Amino acid sequence: MRVITTKSELRSSLQPSRIARKTIGFVPTMGYLHEGHISLVKQAKLECDIVVMSIFVNPLQFGPNEDLDRYPRDFERDCELAKEAGVDYLFHPDVQEMYPNQSLTYVRVGQITEKLCGASRPGHFDGVATVVTKLFQIVQPDRAYFGLKDAQQVAVIEQMVLDLDIPVIIVPCEIVRESDGLALSSRNVFLTSEQHQQALILSKSLRMAKDKLASHLFESTDQVSQFVIQQIQTQSLAEIDYVDTLQYPSLQNPNSLTDDLLIAVAVRFGSTRLIDNVLVRHNNKEC
Repeated sequence: MRVITTKSELRSSLQPSRIARKTIGFVPTMGYLHEGHISLVKQAKLECDIVVMSIFVNPLQFGPNEDLDRYPRDFERDCELAKEAGVDYLFHPDVQEMYPNQSLTYVRVGQITEKLCGASRPGHFDGVATVVTKLFQIVQPDRAYFGLKDAQQVAVIEQMVLDLDIPVIIVPCEIVRESDGLALSSRNVFLTSEQHQQALILSKSLRMAKDKLASHLFESTDQVSQFVIQQIQTQSLAEIDYVDTLQYPSLQNPNSLTDDLLIAVAVRFGSTRLIDNVLVRHNNKEC
């Protein structure tokens, strides 16, 4: 595995692979890798000749009162995990390399960024869309891999790629969970044992809602959301940011319960904000 810190070196390093018409898979991350990230690498290796991973904690997607400085970092550990997983190129730029001048250009995706995390974290998805566009321009991958734990982010990036004619295939990958059901996240490290135990209500309530949908026990999406809220409120440490049930991937209000639905939650346990979701398609396949 080769670690690269500059845009110019990464471009020149990948050029021979492009000339040889090798397929390039890309896994963008903010580091502090866990098995969820590694699952994206594994999928990329199945489908591509070369795998590039980026580790960059993007300041544009953090609000003024959010945890940019607190975001966990361990680059030495990340290098070992990426190497073991089979990453070919690890791109690790600093902020000055990615944003050498004051940015005057930003990428904004409308409508689907106005709900869920977009509503509670203004400007977050502008930062995501901008940095992912920059990374796509630098890496120029054939395929890019994103976890569905942040299903809204996947929808935003798919829409951005469609609207801007970016020649990359977006590959959504299913949520990876701990053995107890908690969705893997770099932020899980901040949870106390009690907070971790109470946070299991997220995946549990989503599974219960999915099962009740399959059994036709809800009459509206409001009932779905209210059911999940009631379940989460049984845990004393849970502070709900949002719970919503929306059509996927448009993230608009559904026409009926037979639409493809995303039931999504964001909940704080202490200072740690966790997100989770279940995607319910017509065949009730869970991602």
